[in-house]
Amino acid sequence: MLLKDKTAVVTGGSKGIGKAIVELFLKEGASVYYISRSEGDTAGFEALANEAGTEVKWKQGSVSDSSKMNEIATEIIKEKGQVDILVNNAGITRDGLSFMMKDEAWNDVIETNLSSVFYLSRPISRSMAKKRSGSIINVSSVVGIIGNAGQCNYAAAKAGIIGYTKSLARETAGRGVRVNAIAPGFIQSDMTDAIPDAAKEELKTKIPFGRIGTPEEVANTVLFLASEMSSYITGQVISIDGGMGM
Repeated sequence: MLLKDKTAVVTGGSKGIGKAIVELFLKEGASVYYISRSEGDTAGFEALANEAGTEVKWKQGSVSDSSKMNEIATEIIKEKGQVDILVNNAGITRDGLSFMMKDEAWNDVIETNLSSVFYLSRPISRSMAKKRSGSIINVSSVVGIIGNAGQCNYAAAKAGIIGYTKSLARETAGRGVRVNAIAPGFIQSDMTDAIPDAAKEELKTKIPFGRIGTPEEVANTVLFLASEMSSYITGQVISIDGGMGM
């Protein structure tokens, strides 16, 4: 068990990539707190936790609410003494061409996808620095590296995560805290399932591997960055995109 006796916090953990991360972390022995608006597969999570001899807890809240994130982080740190791993995964899309985009669509995506990373990393990185250990993994996107028409808000948020990751890594490295980002590409999810088959096949032509990635493939990379296997890695962005961003 790579994460035995570790405490992890995962945002957006009720579905998709976040759910896969929570499941893998539990299997690897971590105590997991997941933050989301909806509870998700609590029974499934608890079954995995019981099997691994660990625990899982749900914290309800919007990651775009700064005071709520600070409250949740404080509660977890008080209860466990330390957070060893933070995965900032929560995100939304509000797609549209930039010159037609309303302020609300811009602000919602920036707040949920980018500002939330700061809101939760601030109290947790402070605690990690005091303990002189910890790993933070921020979920960016291939779109934050190469851009995408119709997603200026999303691309800006995901590119901002990369800049934040590298800067926070420089601030905390001397305290033994690692901060890295991942940049997933086209990954199977409820969102991609809703795409018409013809459009999906067209998207696959842009991926050198010729297929859509799975949430489990993303979770495996997050596990690597969360564990001591990556003990000398910080400030990096790892693309998980089948070569899409080359």
